[in-house]
Amino acid sequence: MKKQLPELANDKEAEDFLDSVDLTQYDLSKMQQVNFEFHPKDKSITLRLPESLLTTIKYQAVQSGIPYQRFIRQALENIVHCNK
Repeated sequence: MKKQLPELANDKEAEDFLDSVDLTQYDLSKMQQVNFEFHPKDKSITLRLPESLLTTIKYQAVQSGIPYQRFIRQALENIVHCNK
């Protein structure tokens, strides 16, 4: 049976832990991806969409576990970054 990850209080503890262990010994099955947003959101836009498209976007956002406006922003960021 694999070990459970310990509770770590801060970044220093996490860094020290990662430097000292073999992660293959730990159960990582409950890990979730976390995305950080570093840039301030200082501009807004108005965008008209067909209701069916907005409904689909909102559904997919729920499935992804994020608010639908963040989902749209991430989709736009992915398109722009992929085409550079």
